[in-house]
Amino acid sequence: MLGRIATVGGLTLLSRVTGFLRDILLAAVLGAGPIADAFFVALRLPNHFRAIFAEGAFNAAFVPAYARIRQQGGGDPAGLFADRVFTMLLAAELLLLMLALVFTPTVIRLLAPGFADDPGRFALAVELTRITFPYLVLVSLVTLYGGMLNAVQRFASPAAAPVLLNLSMMATLALAVFFPTAGHAAAWGVLIAGVLEVLLVGADTARRTGLPRLARPRLDADVRAFFRALGPATVGSAGLQIALFADTIIASFLPAGSLSALYYADRLNQLPIGVIGIAVGTVILPEMASRLAGGDDAGARAAQARAMELTLLLSMPCLVAFLLVPDLIMLALFSRGAFTAADAAAAGATLAAYTVGLLPFVLIRSVTATFLARGDTATPVKALLVSVVVNVALKIVLMGPLAQVGLALATAVGAWVNFGLVVWFAVRAGLMGIDPGLVRSVARLAVAAVLLAAALFAGHHGLAAVLPPGRPLRHETMLAALALLGAVVYGAAIGVLFGPQWLRALARRRKVAAGPPPPAVPPGDAG
Repeated sequence: MLGRIATVGGLTLLSRVTGFLRDILLAAVLGAGPIADAFFVALRLPNHFRAIFAEGAFNAAFVPAYARIRQQGGGDPAGLFADRVFTMLLAAELLLLMLALVFTPTVIRLLAPGFADDPGRFALAVELTRITFPYLVLVSLVTLYGGMLNAVQRFASPAAAPVLLNLSMMATLALAVFFPTAGHAAAWGVLIAGVLEVLLVGADTARRTGLPRLARPRLDADVRAFFRALGPATVGSAGLQIALFADTIIASFLPAGSLSALYYADRLNQLPIGVIGIAVGTVILPEMASRLAGGDDAGARAAQARAMELTLLLSMPCLVAFLLVPDLIMLALFSRGAFTAADAAAAGATLAAYTVGLLPFVLIRSVTATFLARGDTATPVKALLVSVVVNVALKIVLMGPLAQVGLALATAVGAWVNFGLVVWFAVRAGLMGIDPGLVRSVARLAVAAVLLAAALFAGHHGLAAVLPPGRPLRHETMLAALALLGAVVYGAAIGVLFGPQWLRALARRRKVAAGPPPPAVPPGDAG
């Protein structure tokens, strides 16, 4: 499981890095004018539908169902289930695509009403949306293929697929002179990426499980169970997207610079969430679903506890650093040109507020797997919708006194509400309990985090005294030195606190792998 998490996390990190490079190129080629506005609207529409239907709701409903059917009945029933879901998904996506292409002007008027006063920008947004929207059909197929691969413990190609989007857009932007506008180049890059992703993940699926084929739609028991799970999951994904849209609306009333502070802080906050939390959640869901389908409830609980331990182990350094030296992080990473020390302070305070909710952010996917692996998508949605209401209400209350820091803090509180409710629902249903190993690990990790915090606090003040203000690359040097110091201290603490436990576990594993000792040979039979 550790190897699979490393695969997903590493490829997710690669996706984030290439996405950052893509954003740099987008800013350089598109700028912030009307063409950029039109393209971002054209990109937002398929992305919203993808987040609601494809990656969000579909995975939560399909992966546990496919893993269960494959575990209990084998490849043929699972293949038939995938064929029927594929047929219905493709039909629904093609219908949505036709409607979107016909009614694109109406959709743009709803999504970006301000464009109606600018005929040129409106026409360009309509044209670019008609180029990008077919990406939704392609990425939905990628999601289906990826779900089938995840259910058989194959994670590399689905995790690598988003990298192709970044590379494709960078390639078409580099060739922007051959397109009518740079916006057309970026839009075609999105569509080409969809084709490349289908080829990559589809080829892997064909090798591992076989590609799903068109089949006569039939609402058998498995398909009906899938749709019962898909409904609540879709409501939850839609609720989350509405909350994100509300964030944008509320933040638009704040003073200038607040949105930028939120953006930069969220970029950093999303790094451990994506690379650690989502990676672990992606791996643990099919793992638990397969174990539960095989009747191994204890194994499923143990796998979940170990996944949570690993998530905490990898997240603690981010938690400590984001709380102790957020300003230094912002200065070292973004303090260039127009980004001032005041901007860094505002973004740093926002990052610290987000970090209050970092632990539930990274743990929530592992915890909700308790329900999703059992085909229950409704219970996590109840918790999510309550947290969304709390989140939005607190944003309205805190935006006045705390500006964008209040928005980030409200997001953190909402994350704790969501996490707490999911855990409470799971404990009440008897699906989770106190795992002694997890409790011991949390205590040890807390000690390691305190030691790391003390080292960073002392190191920060020491370096600030040694390196005078105004020195070239002062902030970058300080951050690099603190990262090295933190790695040494945290690594040593983990080695001391967990080393004996890991060595004993390794010895037991080797003993089991070696098997029982051979029977003793009587002396007379030695020849």
